Amino acid sequence: MSIILPEYEYVDRATETIRYLEHGWPTDLCRWHSHEEYELHLITATRGKAFVGDYIGDFKPGALFLTGPNLPHNWVTDEITSPEPVEIRDMLVQFHPENVKTLTQAFPEFNEMNAMWDAAKSGIEFVGFDPTFARGHFERIRNTRGAERIAAFIRFLVRVNEHAEKKVLSVASVTQPEGNSKQARIGNVVDHIVQNFTEDISLDQAADMANMSVAAFSRNFQKVTGNRFVEFVNRIRIGHACSMLYATDDQVSTICYDVGFQNLANFNRHFLKMKGMTPTEYRETARAELVRKERVDS
Repeated sequence: MSIILPEYEYVDRATETIRYLEHGWPTDLCRWHSHEEYELHLITATRGKAFVGDYIGDFKPGALFLTGPNLPHNWVTDEITSPEPVEIRDMLVQFHPENVKTLTQAFPEFNEMNAMWDAAKSGIEFVGFDPTFARGHFERIRNTRGAERIAAFIRFLVRVNEHAEKKVLSVASVTQPEGNSKQARIGNVVDHIVQNFTEDISLDQAADMANMSVAAFSRNFQKVTGNRFVEFVNRIRIGHACSMLYATDDQVSTICYDVGFQNLANFNRHFLKMKGMTPTEYRETARAELVRKERVDS
């Protein structure tokens, strides 16, 4: 089984609109997996590595994450720094995108959360969110039922959405923007980049594709995607490189050219800047953690 394919988790929503879970560590629930639901996830104990899509980063008590539909994720506790079992390591709520859509249709005011839902497709960490405040909200959701539970959940969503520092995690997930004609033209360019990222795509070519001047295109592209054009192209390439690093045995130099970089040193520099580690370190870290359970089972 390739570790690029996460275990699929089915969430039974027959009796509950939202699903609250909590568990300690160690547990079989800690695994590389995905599901259709959004997941709001609080780490209450231990330190380790967070794996969200192609993102690898540190977590500690109080870390709060939001993962989008079908985005693989796992939080792996470092057994050296946290050798003792803990009763509660994770508190989380899972909820389906259709419920989000229905809520927004019924109450258009919730459209103000659309940017958060889009970003969650790549995973979000709410950096600096008050852990005591977060845990209190999770406990209220856990300890209530029916309409009161839904009300507590929505109040928490409002506070989370208001939090200023939202760190988008994985670079592989890209959502084509929708809206007015400028956004649609930028969306066509994004689509082209995602499908043809190995090609040499210049800023001038992209602006022509969007039927805009270079200055107008650059301004609108950054507004829509949150990245300058060259940065965005490199993010897409690095995201694909991450998948190849832990799913294949190809040499780093081969992957560099396969994803569209023309210079190994340039590839390594951009990879280190975006991922905080070298391509080799990324491969070793991903494989060591994500295949741990597979090795034990075999």
